Amino acid sequence: MRVPLYLALLLALAAPAQTTRGLVVSQERLASEAGAQVLREGGTAVDAAVATAFALAVVHPAAGNLGGGGFLLSRPTSGQATFLDFRETAPAAAHPRMWLNADGTYDETRHHESLAAVGVPGTVAGLRAAWKQQGRLSWARLLQPAIRLAGEGFVLTENQAASLEKQLPEFRKHAPTLAQFSRGGEPLRAGDRLVQRDLARTLARLAKDWADFYRGTTARLLLREMQAGGGLLRASDLRAYRPSWRQPLRGSYRGVEVLAAPPPSSGGQVLIEALNVLEGYDLKAAGPASATTIHLASEALRRAFADRAQFLGDPGFNADLPLARLLSKEHAASLRATIRADRASASAPDRFTWPADRPETTHLSVLDRKGNAVSLTYTLEDSYGLKRIVPGAGFLLNNELGDFNAGPGLTDATGLIGTAPNLAQPGKRPLSSMCPVILAQGGRVLLVSGSPGGRTIPSTVLNTVLNTVDFGLDARAAVDAPRFHHQWLPDRIQVEADLPAATQAALKAMGHALKEVKKQGCAQVILVRGGHPEGAADIRRWPDSGVAFE
Repeated sequence: MRVPLYLALLLALAAPAQTTRGLVVSQERLASEAGAQVLREGGTAVDAAVATAFALAVVHPAAGNLGGGGFLLSRPTSGQATFLDFRETAPAAAHPRMWLNADGTYDETRHHESLAAVGVPGTVAGLRAAWKQQGRLSWARLLQPAIRLAGEGFVLTENQAASLEKQLPEFRKHAPTLAQFSRGGEPLRAGDRLVQRDLARTLARLAKDWADFYRGTTARLLLREMQAGGGLLRASDLRAYRPSWRQPLRGSYRGVEVLAAPPPSSGGQVLIEALNVLEGYDLKAAGPASATTIHLASEALRRAFADRAQFLGDPGFNADLPLARLLSKEHAASLRATIRADRASASAPDRFTWPADRPETTHLSVLDRKGNAVSLTYTLEDSYGLKRIVPGAGFLLNNELGDFNAGPGLTDATGLIGTAPNLAQPGKRPLSSMCPVILAQGGRVLLVSGSPGGRTIPSTVLNTVLNTVDFGLDARAAVDAPRFHHQWLPDRIQVEADLPAATQAALKAMGHALKEVKKQGCAQVILVRGGHPEGAADIRRWPDSGVAFE
């Protein structure tokens, strides 16, 4: 196989960070270091993940959070792999038509930009549950770095300052948020120190009693903001919240075990279903980022995302999810038979059959020296969530209920989805695309991966799997290689701008519509090669991403 020039240059100029010890890869170096220090003190991989996640809530407010939710996949060296769902839930006042006006028209602003879009946060309860099961160091110790970073502040990088400045127009709509993330309404600059005293006090309360978030001072501050702004959350919603332990989805790809996220995330279903389809092709011969590879992978993703829209939702509200069939090799073979090697299929909102011819999330990956692995993805939904902090508590609110479908029957060619399994209901968890994944081979961890990016997340993770398993790239090259995405509707392939022009032209000749974007996702990857772990933090979207060693 001939390696394209751009990949040859990546291989020559950029080497992955290798170690014989444990390592943490996240979207912020300060957070990665907090987790690595926990490993140095004898903490478990879960301990490190918890410390990193709390630190991200301070230094990466765009997605690190106390006011959001997510998923944690763990593969210990002994015992069974576990999956913890701490996704947000809908309040008791939710209903399927809550995003529609009286005349039945869709209200996008209410769906995504109002306090009605705030789900019951799950992060604090979820991190606590994970620690209770697999933690070794004290709970208070794991929150220490976050408390210090919030109370003493940290020096903003150019990237962090630019991210905050970009949000100033939205922050100006809510005075407490503007006060926390600006200097008297003027943008903070690189080199300035961001101090978040209210957030530090909240973290200190949680270090003493995590339940304060759901029934103490922090809960009262949150509910006060809900009542002042017309939000739907009530004290009973907070008290009722529970994270949920679930069985991870299991698949295989070319002899490699795949552990991935189950519903209410669709990430695992999309990833494993697409891999099952692609297993029938010789992608290595086609080459990485070739027109053939991208065409076949996009057709696999197209079909997996169509199945997602038709069938997936919160398993607590959809008892008949056909996961066994969707993840079967037989289903993949039937889908593969509908793919033409030289021509694009067509997606349509009114059918799920195939003729035979926005978003901000963050991910962290941990591997300790004993081989225990954690893949954790959590989110506020949009960048900085609702762009609204809880006054006196210092944390940002999510707008996660925006992940519920718009309303009954509203599926259209633009990508709006109205299928029944993911309509809003009280206590329901909105469908997610998050895709924390762990691959293993010969009983040992091979790859830990995940990414932010909304519906592009499974595609970004798929890219990292293909780049390592099929094409043999190291962690750095696997992360840096150009990415692509297809999600059924809208009917187009999203490609990164550095994909060669000849490849783009070949895809168009096959009948694909292309949408070029500058960057897709922000994968945080750990790959084990020859018994040596190597980490690669994605810097395409967030240059502050970093790897820290035990």
